[in-house]
Formats: sequence, C-alpha cells, structure tokens
Amino acid sequence: MTRVEKIQKHFPAGVDAFITSNEKTCLYISEFLFHDGMLFVTKDDATIFTDFRYLEAAEQEAVGCKVTVAPRFDEIRKIIAEKDIKTIGYEDDLLVVAELEKLKKEFPCEFVPMGGIVREIAEYKDENEMALVRAAQQITDDAFAALLPLLRPDMKETDVAAEIEYQMKKRGASGTSFDTIAVSGTNSARPHGVPRPVTLEKGFLTMDFGCYFKGYASDMTRTVVIGKADAEMKKVYNTVLEAQLAAIGAVREGMTGAELDKVARDIIYGAGYEGCFGHGLGHGVGIYIHENPRVSAAGKKPLTKGHIFTIEPGIYLKGKYGVRIEDMIQMTENGPLDITKSPKDLIEIV
Repeated sequence: MTRVEKIQKHFPAGVDAFITSNEKTCLYISEFLFHDGMLFVTKDDATIFTDFRYLEAAEQEAVGCKVTVAPRFDEIRKIIAEKDIKTIGYEDDLLVVAELEKLKKEFPCEFVPMGGIVREIAEYKDENEMALVRAAQQITDDAFAALLPLLRPDMKETDVAAEIEYQMKKRGASGTSFDTIAVSGTNSARPHGVPRPVTLEKGFLTMDFGCYFKGYASDMTRTVVIGKADAEMKKVYNTVLEAQLAAIGAVREGMTGAELDKVARDIIYGAGYEGCFGHGLGHGVGIYIHENPRVSAAGKKPLTKGHIFTIEPGIYLKGKYGVRIEDMIQMTENGPLDITKSPKDLIEIV
C-alpha cells in the first residue's frame, strides 16, 4: 500500500479530499522531497503541484502521485468540479490561519480539520524508513568519530558545533535535523543550551546533534570532559550512563513510554539527583525530529513494531554542569535495536 492509499484509507467520514503545503507532510505522502509546493489528495488520486525546478525529479521519484506545474489553484478548482468535491480536510495543528482563510476564498468547499492524521500514520515506520533513519544515524556516528581526535581545550563551543555540522555534511547529510548543541562547563547545565563563541570551559562538554538524510532524521548526544574528571563528575556521568543502559535493556514490546521513563528516572532519583532530570526520557524520530511515541511520564501508548525513539536521560546541576547520553532505538520484528554505535565510555580531552 502506498502512503497516498494510507491517507485515503484514513479520510474521516464525509471528507472528499485532503490538502497540504507542509513540506514534511508532502514528503511523507509522496516520498519526494520538494519545497514551496502543494499536494492535493482525493479519494482516488493525488497531485503534486510544484514548479520547473522539481518537475523532472518529481516525475521520477514521487510515489502514487501525478505531477504538474500548472497553476495550483486553477487546477485544483478543476479537480473539485470534475469530482464534485464538497469537503476538504486539512492539518489544523499545522496550517496557519492566514493560509486557511486564503484556501477558503479560493475553493468553494467546506474545510474540515483532520488534526495530526498524517503524523499518526507516519509514527509507524516500514523497513525502508527504518533503513533511512539508520543511514542518517550512521552519518551522525561517523561524524562524532571524526570529531573526537579534533577536540582541543582551546576550541570554542561554536567551533565544536561547526565542526560537527561540517563532518555530517561531508558524509552526505542534507542538513542538520535541529540546531546543534555543543555546550561546556556551566553552559552544559542547560539541556538546550546555545553554543557560545567562547573557549571551552573545563568540565563537561555536551554535544547533541543530528542530521537529515533523504528527509529522515537522526538524533544523538554524547558528553565528554574537557580536562580531568573529579570524583563527583564521574558519579554524575556514571549515574546517567547506568540509567540509560538500564532503560535500553528494559525496552520490551508493549510497554509504555511512561514505564520506560520510570526505569531511568528511578535510578537517577535514587542516586540523589531528584529534580535534576527535568525532561522526558525520549521522543519519536522520523521525518519529524520530534514525533510520537512519547517516552515520558505522559507516554501512555505501547511501544511497538515500527516505532523509532530516543533514550536520553540527563542530570543537570544548575550553575555547575550537566550530562546527557542519547541513543536511538528501533522496534523491529525481532525486538528493540539500538542503532547508535558511538562509544559511551567517559572520555577526557586534555
């Protein structure tokens, strides 16, 4: 079944068509990555509206879709008339109000909110999608391996972030899947700290980064030490590592994200760091860098075949430092698979 057919199968009762200009939604449905276009899906076909820049590629790569460079609104009005379309579904959690009002003026139809229907379908990956995520993660692992011998205490945080991004692009990434985090010393106590143009502080250097490969994302975090780790730093690092390894080892088909979150959280809190792990254990990854399933106290959905998610516990001591370690897990026919291969031993950069 093509993804177009999956969407058609999930049309709510009374909905005749679906429209989107969201880049990631278009990619998921058509399996073709293009910009500044539109996709219109009816009950029996789908049409990509693009321009001359993408025409040849779209004709060769899009799956289950017709491709046209005709004026999109004129062509959609023709389709609406030919197929007697009365209602059009849209992603009400993604489409901005101004764009919705424009569509309402263009087309004489009732517009029906469909929520995150596409992302609900995209949550469960097939093997081809999993392979693309594995390829993205391989690029990320290789970039980290290339970075390690280049790290020096006299680098700036922004230098580290730039080097990570260069190494990923060099290996085939189309871009970063989110803003690269490379934060040292006191800045590492901020889970989503911003790299500064300052020399690396002694202490922990946390690097959270990922890339896109053919539209699919990777996400990983590794923490090293600039200088030598003292006893307390080793305790913090080893506690996070113990929590992460325990959570990875606990993953089972059918358990909820909340149950998995508790495995890691109990270890961190039990070591005396209650209140220092303020985010969820993980999140789904695919075309979107953050998607379902939720792996947190709010994650009530069972983890099952087709899910890809992160496991990323952390400890953050305000004004001092922080540690996070993150891998990606795929739920396959044969059970959970950790696709992140970078080492997790405590590394000191001296």
